[in-house]
Amino acid sequence: MNNAHKLGIIRPHSNKLIALARLLDVIVIGLTLWAILDLNAVEWDRKHTWWLLISVVAFGIFAEFNELYRQSRGLSIHIEIRRILISWFWVLVVIMIVDQTYPLVDPVFKHYFWMWIGMVPVEIVSWHIISSSIAGIIRKRGRNTRRVAIFGATRLGVELKNIFAEDESMGLHFVGFYDDEQKTETGRGDLAENKLKGNFRQLIKDAKKGAIDIVYITLPLRAELRIKELIEHLSDSTVSVYYVPDLFVFDMLRSSLHHIKGIPVISIRDTPFYGVDGVIKRAFDVLLSLIILMVIAIPFVIISVSVRMSSPGAVIFKQRRYGIGGEEIIVWKFRTMTVSEDDNSIKQAQRNDPRVTRLGAFLRRTSLDELPQFINVLQGKMSIVGPRPHAVAHNEWYRGQIKGYMLRHIVKPGITGYAQINGYRGETDTLDKMERRIQYDLAYIRNWSLWLDIKIIMLTIFKGFSGAKAY
Repeated sequence: MNNAHKLGIIRPHSNKLIALARLLDVIVIGLTLWAILDLNAVEWDRKHTWWLLISVVAFGIFAEFNELYRQSRGLSIHIEIRRILISWFWVLVVIMIVDQTYPLVDPVFKHYFWMWIGMVPVEIVSWHIISSSIAGIIRKRGRNTRRVAIFGATRLGVELKNIFAEDESMGLHFVGFYDDEQKTETGRGDLAENKLKGNFRQLIKDAKKGAIDIVYITLPLRAELRIKELIEHLSDSTVSVYYVPDLFVFDMLRSSLHHIKGIPVISIRDTPFYGVDGVIKRAFDVLLSLIILMVIAIPFVIISVSVRMSSPGAVIFKQRRYGIGGEEIIVWKFRTMTVSEDDNSIKQAQRNDPRVTRLGAFLRRTSLDELPQFINVLQGKMSIVGPRPHAVAHNEWYRGQIKGYMLRHIVKPGITGYAQINGYRGETDTLDKMERRIQYDLAYIRNWSLWLDIKIIMLTIFKGFSGAKAY
């Protein structure tokens, strides 16, 4: 027996229903196209085959990116619908891009194409709603349900219990808490209302007599010996056992589950831009930056000339800031002040700051002074969306004042960010304001998706380019 078998390798969870859902979505896409053409007596053309192939492949890829096919129990139908619509939207984008180089949508077929594009998401959403509703009705009637007990009256256990209670469609009927510590019944906030069903011995007894189907263990990590003892006793029953590690005692940032040759590895902190996601993020940055720079070419020149004529000094102000990994980078901006500070003591711009030129005040208020940073994006030093970079002097001070401050540097800094669209743009004259900005920066890293980047860019266009806090 090799070492892998001795370790008891954990296999990835496999759900045949998820595979069936993927297959049915593909069938819906294909049958809808065939039905539209057949009902209109249109003969199947080679280009229709390309429609189908591109749509099936693209939908599969974007559905995976949007996590449409994750374990469905507990997934809100509204979230599922949104993920379907977003995935299909990107299918349309891909087909339109391909059509620019290799015409796929002939004028004679355009009507049928748009009919197909409109009907597919409606049909996929419909069957997902119907199947989810049927499953929910079956579970609420007591079919396909399982009786669940939680060993460990901890806050994590209470949170798990509340999830079971909030969504009956999951088909998990909560039996009760079991714990050795009777003191968990009182004096611990939301735990006080959760009476214990019994202790360790009572759980073993109920499991053996068939009163429980699943046991979730929510004891803290330090209770390793007790957990092991419980699992050994439960082996004399037919219950399924799950261990829920209380990882929330750590400062989680972009956590995820990985496997190294079957050994489960949980990342506590990681960058979201590793592997495929990193390639997608970089491609998006480069493509959008090139488009923006072409669009703003004339305003860019006009601003450059205006800065040069308005006051003595260089057109572009360059300042050292921290980039990804905490490494120093040079960030470009249009000069807006009469000084060019980049030393160990830098004063933030304030209201009516005498250092700011008249033109500079306008550029700062409208964020036009940030336009040269699209060149920084092409250089690979920055991203369009990400935590705003701070001057090195400010970084060195704040990292000693705010817990987790440097975690914002596991991604590239951005021209705009989640904090900026939520009102934390410009001067941060108090430590509390900077802490709130950092909280939004870390929330962005935890929840990153391409769709979130697009949302931040759109909100920046409509409300983020100007503001009273930008001095």
